[in-house]
Amino acid sequence: MGNDEFSPVAVPSLKHLWTNLRPQRSTADGEKDGYTLRIACKWLDEAGQEFVLEFGLALANDRLFVKVTETNLVVGTKIPVIAYLPPFAGITNHEMKVSPAIRRRRIGEGLAGAVLRNLLLELFEENDRTRSKLKANSKGRLKQSDLNKLRSSDPWELLQQTLRKRFNTELIVEPFKEQYHSYIKIELEKGELKGFLLKRFPNYVKRDLMVEGSGFLQWLSVYALAASPTFDVLLLDEPDAHLHPTLQLELMHSLGELVSLENKQVLVATHSVELLRHWPIDRIMQVSSKRPTTRYLSENFQKTGLLAGLGSEYGPNLDPIRKTKRVLFIEGTSDKTILESIAGVLGRTELNDWPIWINNKDHSDRRQLFMALQEDIPDLVGVSLRDRDVSELGSVDEDLSDKGYKSPDSAFVALKWRRRNIDSYMLHPAPIARTVSASETDISKMMADVHGLAVGASFTEKNPPTVFMEADGKKILHEGGLSSLLSGTHKTTIHVAQQLTVPEVCEDFTTFFDRLQKATVLP
Repeated sequence: MGNDEFSPVAVPSLKHLWTNLRPQRSTADGEKDGYTLRIACKWLDEAGQEFVLEFGLALANDRLFVKVTETNLVVGTKIPVIAYLPPFAGITNHEMKVSPAIRRRRIGEGLAGAVLRNLLLELFEENDRTRSKLKANSKGRLKQSDLNKLRSSDPWELLQQTLRKRFNTELIVEPFKEQYHSYIKIELEKGELKGFLLKRFPNYVKRDLMVEGSGFLQWLSVYALAASPTFDVLLLDEPDAHLHPTLQLELMHSLGELVSLENKQVLVATHSVELLRHWPIDRIMQVSSKRPTTRYLSENFQKTGLLAGLGSEYGPNLDPIRKTKRVLFIEGTSDKTILESIAGVLGRTELNDWPIWINNKDHSDRRQLFMALQEDIPDLVGVSLRDRDVSELGSVDEDLSDKGYKSPDSAFVALKWRRRNIDSYMLHPAPIARTVSASETDISKMMADVHGLAVGASFTEKNPPTVFMEADGKKILHEGGLSSLLSGTHKTTIHVAQQLTVPEVCEDFTTFFDRLQKATVLP
């Protein structure tokens, strides 16, 4: 056959269909017999019996030669029909009725919209034939029991009821008469669902299918293909494209209900965080260039890795983490800048060797992410640093260990600031005064009068008076009187940190850098 009859996509050579395909010398005189490619498909039937069909392709002189090279099929064996559906495209206002071969070709070309009306018409006509048979069997009237069964199992009925529920919409198909009609006509009606019927909105004017939004059409094309009895296996390429997150989930659940009735298999390729977050772990298959085989997920941390984008080779956090085999989790970008400033003041270089991952989750969630990283970097060491916030002071050891979280292994260290938050260590009058170009005496008086903080030499000690341990620096510097001084000069807590001198840096920072040094494991 001609190559264009085999593949919807015209390619000059089979080598473009497969990675690293090499020509085989298979003729008696040693001439190159085009490119030879074998494709095998294996499947299990409902009884669990395995079948195989392998065929070889050779392209020579613009002719494609196809022959079976291995199979255990016998006459009468049911062969599954597989449909691939790329993201929706191609709908037109005039769609002619075409043969199944042309339909498959259009879908393969990525133009599923060009045959959407054909798919819908096929479902509608099959439903119409079924209704006619049931009426004939009951003397011209459809029995309620037959109608109930039809509504619960017929693909067209299921599609229509799903559209009524999800979109308050119903499809109106004009019967196609080949001797009169050139194009398939399908319109939409909108209304309020009453049981199994849609009560049309008053004065609503029907309109053609193509004027609906791309999200609705994407949803409809996926569902129509899934409802078609022609296909047994569906390969859906990002069916969530163009859909609101809520509709993404509704589409997947609707497909799940449909394929369970029709006994179909569906494989969905997606980058949707919404779908990954809500889908059961053991139904998510991960494909990675770093693994020899694909796998279904089995642990929560593996899903966390997907949600964090660990599958991307261009993740900005990943390369330095792979290189150093270390990762430091902190809560925000301002925390990073403050730590870098204080490291510079103290002359501590440990922070330079720790790639920083901004993450405002708790230690438990961070460890899930750490474990996902660990799968790719087995010798990884992690440190997780959090504010104490409203936790009890007694929940933190003097070495900053978080007593409220017991790490299951020594490679992941959980730390917590002993004061309420990192901003609380900036409540020193001297650097604040330098930041806003004010008198240190005036700043000290404001802190004492407004916030009850009389800062002395004990402020920087590991165990200062309790009032400093419980002072909420974030609130004081961002909402109190000091905040107006800082904002009036366009300054922030970061600028205060940059004004610190060695005697003004609290001992907890030295302890933190010591913990980083202790946790370091050289590659």
